[in-house]
Amino acid sequence: MTDTKAVFLIGFMGSGKTTWGRKLANKTGRAFIDLDETIVNELGTSIADYFAAHGEASFRELESRILKSLPLDQPTIIATGGGAPCYFDNMTWMNEVGLTIYLYLPPKALWDRLMQTDIASRPALNGLSGEELLTYIQSKLAERESYYLQAAHVANQLSLQLEELVRLVS
Repeated sequence: MTDTKAVFLIGFMGSGKTTWGRKLANKTGRAFIDLDETIVNELGTSIADYFAAHGEASFRELESRILKSLPLDQPTIIATGGGAPCYFDNMTWMNEVGLTIYLYLPPKALWDRLMQTDIASRPALNGLSGEELLTYIQSKLAERESYYLQAAHVANQLSLQLEELVRLVS
C-alpha cells in the first residue's frame, strides 16, 4: 500500500469507527474524516432530521455523493457511516481507491455499546431498546455483512489493539 491511499473504516453503527479512526490518524500522522460529521456540516442539520424530512433513499444518495467527493490527495483515515458500504457501488469504490478495514463486533457487543448512546440520534434505530434492539442489530448485521466482508481486512474488536491497525495501514 502506498502512503497516499485512503483508509476506510467500515462496520455497524456503534462499532467504533470514529474512535478508532481518530486514534489511528493520530498515531500515523494522517488526516481524519468522519463521513457522518462531514454530511452534517454540509447539510447544516442532523442526519436524524434529514432522514425524517427526506427519507433514507435520499440520504443514501447524498451519503454516496459526499463519500466520493472527499479529498483523498493526502493520506487520510475515513470513518464511514454504518450503511455507507451497502449502497450503490460504495464498497467497490472504496476498495478501488483505498484500503478498507471492517471493524467487527458481535451483535451483543454492539447492543451493549448502542444501549449507552443517544439512540434518538440514530434514525435507523427508531427508539428501539432492549430485546427489540438486539433483534434489529442481528437482522441488520446479517443483511450488511456480505458488504462488510468485502473489506481488505477484518479487525475483530474483541481483541483489537491500535498497533494491529497501524500495521494494516503501513
